Amino acid sequence: MNSIPPLTMIVPEMTFAELAENFALFDDWDDRYRYLIDLGRKLPQLPDTLKSAANKVRGCMSQVWMVPGHPVGEPGKFAFAADSDAHIVKGLIAVLGILFSGQSPEAIAAVDTDAAFRALGLDQHISPSRRNGLVSMVEKIKGYAKA
Repeated sequence: MNSIPPLTMIVPEMTFAELAENFALFDDWDDRYRYLIDLGRKLPQLPDTLKSAANKVRGCMSQVWMVPGHPVGEPGKFAFAADSDAHIVKGLIAVLGILFSGQSPEAIAAVDTDAAFRALGLDQHISPSRRNGLVSMVEKIKGYAKA
């Protein structure tokens, strides 16, 4: 029998307001992209055994895998573990972790992700294909939280 290593959920290191302040510190989008990539590098590792078709997020050009869960000791709150083969997408996963991890299902349902990404300026600076993938990830998160 295959043993799956313990899964570490994404735990935000900052609030969304702090993230927006950090984004505002950078003068150009190259620096913001580097910051986004750095956020993605800090994500917990998703074991290869969980990078399966069952955990794959459909609608993303990149490979994205997502597994739902809960923060340790908080079964009423949502968290997730995720990974991607694309650096910027991993950064977007980190942003979604800041928005959604540790929230109740009701709070997750109320999150306006379009407004959040406008606040960061990402709505104007990610490609249409990445935007579609982002929508797919948000739908997956909201579906997991509702279940």
